[in-house]
Amino acid sequence: MRIGILTSGGDCPGLNAVIRGFGKYAFENIKNVELIGIADGYGGLIRGECRKMSPADFTGILTLGGTILGTSRQPFKLMTVEDENSTTRLDLMKKNYKKMGLDCLLTLGGAGTHKTAALLSAEGCNVIGLPKTIDNDIWGTDVTFGFHTALDIATECIDRIHTTAASHGRTMLVEIMGNKAGWLTLYAGIAGGADVILLPEIPFSPDKVAKAIERRADAGKAFSIIAVAEGAMTISESKMKKKERAAARGNDTTITNALAKIIAEKAKVETRVVVPGHIQRGGSPSPYDRVLSTEFGSFAGQLAKDGKFGVTVALVGGKVTYNALADIAGKAKLVPVDCQEIAVAESIGVSFGR
Repeated sequence: MRIGILTSGGDCPGLNAVIRGFGKYAFENIKNVELIGIADGYGGLIRGECRKMSPADFTGILTLGGTILGTSRQPFKLMTVEDENSTTRLDLMKKNYKKMGLDCLLTLGGAGTHKTAALLSAEGCNVIGLPKTIDNDIWGTDVTFGFHTALDIATECIDRIHTTAASHGRTMLVEIMGNKAGWLTLYAGIAGGADVILLPEIPFSPDKVAKAIERRADAGKAFSIIAVAEGAMTISESKMKKKERAAARGNDTTITNALAKIIAEKAKVETRVVVPGHIQRGGSPSPYDRVLSTEFGSFAGQLAKDGKFGVTVALVGGKVTYNALADIAGKAKLVPVDCQEIAVAESIGVSFGR
């Protein structure tokens, strides 16, 4: 059995741990298996760049961040666009899938990766997906690998900002990754003791945020912490199209800097913005993600052995299982505005600007 492996989209902790789990399972349990590493995600499949992997390639990578295979972003909307030769990227991927002699393709990635994996599956390729993203927004799985590590890092960042905010009597806005889904900001905000949490799913009123800061100041609180998802938007912005919102923001791609100025003016406090950025998805995976990634990788190996294709691995109710790619592709798991975590946070005085 000849199996290709690729990692697509943004990097995150746990990719190598999944690769390791799958590789070790395959070499232990699948007879005459050959594992083919495809370079730089779907880009490598499009170009036909690959190499045969040996058991040694899967040793010593459990704790290694990033991906030993390399990764890249290939926009889903371009997959079926014809070039000057009337050939699409999908055509090239199918061609190279056959040229590489693959019996199965393992794709590690997020929402866009799964959409392309479903497309390949519909075109007759044997595909198994694995849910990777620090955003935790893949439909049909309780958690994605990489999320818990990013949560640890984002929470530690907020923890450290607390001491600076308290020392200087400032309101600190910490911008957390999450363009469409606010899971990381929600959990890190609660775990880090943020006073205000702003999510993409809940358009907020800057005035209400400023009033929340004013109330803290009136109560004798010398500082405040605001956790802002990079995809957070005001109520007025939520009524705009994406291009209109970008034009209104000018040089700022997020609302954080503009909000800091508004709060400074309305609440009469000193503000600072902190952007941890890519630190949140770099470095070694947490123990939780190492275990989860190993479970996901080995389960994917079992699926390949059993000939179960057109699916993606998932964790549901504490049990590792799978979903059909066709059922989850194109769907996003967003934070429900009435979820328990938000209710709990609001019950202890956290503002969501609504």
